[in-house]
Amino acid sequence: MLDVRRMQVLRAVVSSGSVTGAAAVLGYTPSAVSQQIAALEKEARTELLERVGRGVRPTAAGLLLTEYADTISRQVAEAETALADLLAGRTGRLAVRYFATAGGSLVAPAVARLRTEHPGVQIDLRLIDPEDPLPDVREGRADLALVVGAGAAAPDGVRLLHLLDDPYLAVLPAGHRLADAPELELADLAGEPWVGSEWPGPCLDAQLTACEAAGFRPGFVVDSEDYVTAQGFVAAGLGVSLIPRLGLATGVRPGVVVRELRAPEPTRSIHAAVRETAPPQPALRAFIAALREAAARP
Repeated sequence: MLDVRRMQVLRAVVSSGSVTGAAAVLGYTPSAVSQQIAALEKEARTELLERVGRGVRPTAAGLLLTEYADTISRQVAEAETALADLLAGRTGRLAVRYFATAGGSLVAPAVARLRTEHPGVQIDLRLIDPEDPLPDVREGRADLALVVGAGAAAPDGVRLLHLLDDPYLAVLPAGHRLADAPELELADLAGEPWVGSEWPGPCLDAQLTACEAAGFRPGFVVDSEDYVTAQGFVAAGLGVSLIPRLGLATGVRPGVVVRELRAPEPTRSIHAAVRETAPPQPALRAFIAALREAAARP
């Protein structure tokens, strides 16, 4: 097998035209250069240099290896530049997993800022089940996932960074008896038929825990798959519903009114989940900062 370092010594000899010149360039003694060339000739099983007057010139084999040494040198330089760009956040890839209601309010502005600050970074965005978003982070398929919960605890190998608390609001039919109240206590909805807006999981748990603290358990008469559908059932007069503030960011449909809740206020917490052992990434730090900025906006 050919020694790459010895090939670079050969390249220096051919470029300078002499062993002495190569030694001066490399900071070696002429004897050390000659030894390296002799060892490379043994590896190549052929002569690589021939004497011409006081200098040397490459044989056909020596010229061939010199050309490859040039290529290797360029590739190493390119690799060093590419590595520096990656470590500085000028290039690379960031894999982000998010749930739908966080898309427009949190993820979109964060992505826009990252593209401005780190235009060379590729962003892999994918929707994911908000009830189980962590395997991709734990197993290294994603750099960050948005986690929704009533009070999420970090599992082994994952660090949770709190972004915001997303309160649930009461959504009532426009003609409801409580529609004119500026705000409601959660207990005001105790005897009402309820339209479910969440599937079982931490989001629904946040609602149920708050209702339990208010002294009742909601009576669901219909379940819906998303917040828009839930508003439709409420507008039809089938019941009342709780929808998080982010879930209403795309708009409130006609036929319903939205009121803030208190005593207690149901809230789900939203975190950014990252891998504890992940190496530092400037692009990831910038994305988290952008998420926090978006979360702090009214």
